[in-house]
Amino acid sequence: MKPILTALGALPLAALATSGSVSNQAVLSGADAGTADDQVAVRTPMGIIIGSVTTVENFNGIPYAEPPRPKGTEPGDNLPVLFYIFGGGFMFGATSANNAEDFIQFAEGKDKGFVFVGVNYRVGGFGFLGGSEILEDGSANLGLLDQRMGLEWVADNIAYFGGDPERVTLWGQSAGSISVFDQMALYDGDATYKGRPLFQAAIMNSGSVIPTERVDSSKAQRIFDAVASKADCRGASSTKLACLRSLDFEDFYHAVNSAPRILDYSSLALSYLPRPDGVILTDSPEVLAKKGRYHAVPVIIGDQEDEGTLFSFAQKDLNSTEALVGYLEDYFFANATREQVEGLVATYGDNSEAGSPFRTALLYEWYEAEYKAGKGFKRVAALLGDVVFTLSRRLAVEGMVRSNPKVPVWSYINSYAYGLVPYYGTPHGSDVRMMFKGTGNPAQSSRTYYLNLMYHLDPNVDRGIYKEWPTWTTEERKLLHINLGVNEIIEDDFRQESYEYLAKHAQVLHF
Repeated sequence: MKPILTALGALPLAALATSGSVSNQAVLSGADAGTADDQVAVRTPMGIIIGSVTTVENFNGIPYAEPPRPKGTEPGDNLPVLFYIFGGGFMFGATSANNAEDFIQFAEGKDKGFVFVGVNYRVGGFGFLGGSEILEDGSANLGLLDQRMGLEWVADNIAYFGGDPERVTLWGQSAGSISVFDQMALYDGDATYKGRPLFQAAIMNSGSVIPTERVDSSKAQRIFDAVASKADCRGASSTKLACLRSLDFEDFYHAVNSAPRILDYSSLALSYLPRPDGVILTDSPEVLAKKGRYHAVPVIIGDQEDEGTLFSFAQKDLNSTEALVGYLEDYFFANATREQVEGLVATYGDNSEAGSPFRTALLYEWYEAEYKAGKGFKRVAALLGDVVFTLSRRLAVEGMVRSNPKVPVWSYINSYAYGLVPYYGTPHGSDVRMMFKGTGNPAQSSRTYYLNLMYHLDPNVDRGIYKEWPTWTTEERKLLHINLGVNEIIEDDFRQESYEYLAKHAQVLHF
């Protein structure tokens, strides 16, 4: 594969950074060495890393080629490794936004230390530019390749941190969660490196399989052409990519960021995202799940109850069924017929009060008066949240369970913010703060389940006071319903008519 490096303003892979946190009481940061008393120097075969000490050992900005060993751990400690992929709509984000200190200290209290690694990867047009030119050049899905290189770095070097390269659990949120399944499905499920699997389990928060068109699809091509035009890279198709590669960083940055963003009117019809290229991703992710062409490991996967509310503020003109169908045709489903899109919308009815935030029908008049949301807001929020997250999650789970019935999958839905911020419900992204900074039942129980998956490949081992979590099977489709107080087990059958329609027409309801 030929990477787009300086030409598209991206860093060479060897300069991409990870940050590792280990369950011992010190923080190391190459960016802030502190006073002499606070400094920690780590000698490695490839150089010395100097860091500072606060509460947990935290290495920031480690080049992939320079593995350090932190004070407080030794080779042979063999701690499990939690490999985190950040979200941000494949357009923004960084490892620095997610500080795992609270989670690590929670783990210490249970005598279940682990190594936390956050990987940086190219986003936006740097990592996920599409178009026929990109496909022909072999430069598609570079952001996924960055993530894979991070996993290979862990395999080679995590023992310096006291981590066990054979006990790596993937974890991601939103675009990072979608990336987790993509890492499972890369190269049709070849997740081996030097003859060993790169990870043993996976956790997906708010993202799994997005049914997507190929890298050279009409939508991906429109984005490429728009970027090239913005950069004044015109002329023959064969010269546009060369022109983009010749740009200064700032010029290319402004060109790729001129594309619609996730909170714009186009919403979750993302400008940049992983797309099948025939090599790295051989097909749309839901197809790979259904056909078992992925690295099958124990999985925890789930969503927020109201995934779509955050992304439905800009579409105040979608108050009629006709307007909503036209919007979905224009921005989402280019290959579906109008009748097929109408069929999907029909499964949500025309009773906006039943939409998202869910279970707030009596407050609908307040929504309109207080926020002047369009009458179609709740239906739009329900449909977008389902298509991109909640019902696509069910599609992924059913595909995995049917293709690999002996590999366990546990699924959940979070409702812990129900009634607290009624306009949002329990929105997309609220789980990030909950997991990294939360103190109540949702954080405590979720961390317990995640630790057990890392240690035992089963969230129920050592679960203590928390609810036993049944696996999701074709016979017993059970969800762990995580609430502000006590969790419960519910059926994964809400909006089943919409799900069945989406599953039946997944082939044409591609983004």
